[in-house]
Amino acid sequence: MGKHSATGWWVPLTKRWILALLIMLSISTAIAFFIRAALDPCDRHLEVSDKKRVQSQSVPRIATKSSPLSFMKSKLVLLVSHELSLSGGPLLLMELAFLLRGVGTKVNWITIQKPSEEDEVIYSLEHKMWDRGVQVISAKGQETINTALKADLIVLNTAVAGKWLDAVLKEDVPRVLPNVLWWIHEMRGNYFKLDYVKHLPLVAGAMIDSHVTAEYWKNRTRERLRIKMPDTYVVHLGNSKELMEVAEDNVAKRVLREHVRESLGVRNEDLLFAIINSVSRGKGQDLFLHSFYESLELIKEKKLEVPSVHAVIIGSDMNAQTKFESELRNYVMQKKIQDRVHFVNKTLTVAPYLAAIDVLVQNSQAWGECFGRITIEAMAFQLPVLGTAAGGTTEIVVNGTTGLLHPVGKEGITPLAKNIVKLATHVERRLTMGKRGYERVKEIFQEHHMAERIAVVLKEVLKKSKSHLY
Repeated sequence: MGKHSATGWWVPLTKRWILALLIMLSISTAIAFFIRAALDPCDRHLEVSDKKRVQSQSVPRIATKSSPLSFMKSKLVLLVSHELSLSGGPLLLMELAFLLRGVGTKVNWITIQKPSEEDEVIYSLEHKMWDRGVQVISAKGQETINTALKADLIVLNTAVAGKWLDAVLKEDVPRVLPNVLWWIHEMRGNYFKLDYVKHLPLVAGAMIDSHVTAEYWKNRTRERLRIKMPDTYVVHLGNSKELMEVAEDNVAKRVLREHVRESLGVRNEDLLFAIINSVSRGKGQDLFLHSFYESLELIKEKKLEVPSVHAVIIGSDMNAQTKFESELRNYVMQKKIQDRVHFVNKTLTVAPYLAAIDVLVQNSQAWGECFGRITIEAMAFQLPVLGTAAGGTTEIVVNGTTGLLHPVGKEGITPLAKNIVKLATHVERRLTMGKRGYERVKEIFQEHHMAERIAVVLKEVLKKSKSHLY
């Protein structure tokens, strides 16, 4: 069976990481590791050509010394999340909450779905919001209705959050729609239900993470639901300041790299190709392992002199191994590559693994990723990316410059295998791609870039809301 992270080494190792990081980094940076998830809020996409790209509004950058969101000072904003968890969607909304609180916005937070029993994650995240001045209120009740009616802006996060409107606001729904910005991350077909998005055409605007996702929503809402999208704004995400601090701290990266590699039982000179996603068929771990095995055969067949090459699957669940994960582990045993494949349990601390690996593999299948934030996080660590030529990945990775793209499906197995060999055998190319990826992140994928893009959207939405009053 492939190696995996066991709780036996995880706890003390984590403590060592924390101690090391607290010496070299700010406390806020260390804490931030524990609220970041490696999972992207969406996992599918639609590939389109530039000529057919949706007429959505790409948000330009703004040159300003103060926060681009400073105009939101003293305004009341209600954030509505379908859940509160360590997945991409809720964490993105929390980031928006903190950006707004940073400029003096009054921010209220609603979580629609909560378990009946106490949940440690929810407890922790809610207290983090309280500490930052975000008011966490009930998802229903008169206080919530009053807050929604008074709010300058309401942000619905994900398509599922739409059902909250009728369930709670009822006859007051038409009064709030002009103040609603709908932040959409999903690309799965099961989200295209009128029960979720019937009010979508009447809101002030939709904010979507990539052009591909925007095109997908435009087509599917028109063809399947016979409704029209509102004004749609494409806002590419950005890396948090905390992650960038670690990515640019060579001492911290060296410490993290040594500890992770020691835990995996690999040497400093070994090459690690990692996929960091929840283990599921849609994320393509099975096809990645087929490609990895084929790359080992190519290296052996051509008698190439390369360091020992390893595959790391980060996103496993040791407590509830699925049938799919069992298939992955059985494949590793059948091919007798247990010493080359390492399974790591789901972790919030993506930075240590990004510091430890050499190449990120983004192998999401079908529609691909609607954005794929782990991709820009890896690029911040100067890692080249081997990704599927699908979805938001095509808007992040510059093929041949910051990484190499391959087709989705079985057709992509051999091309990915060849790309693994290319980067394993060409050190300079691998390093150059990593540096160019980092430069691309610095240019357009940082937190302040995202804040600037969001600011443009919020100004437009507030302008429409104000005009609706007259």
